[in-house]
Amino acid sequence: MTGELRVAGEQQSELVTSFMLNRNALARFLAIRCGSDGAEDLMQELWIKVQHVDTVVDMPLSYLYRMAHRLVLDMRRGASRGRDRDWDWSFVQGITEAVEAPIAERALLARERLRLVEQALASVSSRAMRIFTLYRVDGIEQRRIADEMGISISTVEKDLRRSYAALARLRDNSDMV
Repeated sequence: MTGELRVAGEQQSELVTSFMLNRNALARFLAIRCGSDGAEDLMQELWIKVQHVDTVVDMPLSYLYRMAHRLVLDMRRGASRGRDRDWDWSFVQGITEAVEAPIAERALLARERLRLVEQALASVSSRAMRIFTLYRVDGIEQRRIADEMGISISTVEKDLRRSYAALARLRDNSDMV
């Protein structure tokens, strides 16, 4: 902070001036992050936003780069949401030719992961596996599990810790889970 009081209108002109002086550098910054086609659109959007800034900015160039970076992030999020939306739409419409192989592959990998998880849980004890399933899959409270199985809550918690430890070992020893 310089300690000077500035009117927001004066600051806006400094920001606009900084934008105009550094337009090429900002365009390169955006082009590196999103390609030349996307950079042009983002430069226009940045220009519009710059003209509507009504806050006091001490370092206009840094502020411009931060604005540009946020525009890139917004563009990427939007693209990701668009892909998800398109995939969901094609799935609902029954257009699965293009996505069947990845779904089949994911299903195969999921079955393999499930088999490994079941093995890891079975290695602890059948009671621990049952408690884990009741608690984590079925969503039953620990108190109710203890009452139904005729054991203490402490025993339920101990078996859950053993199950979690077995799953942590599986995760640490495998790149599948």
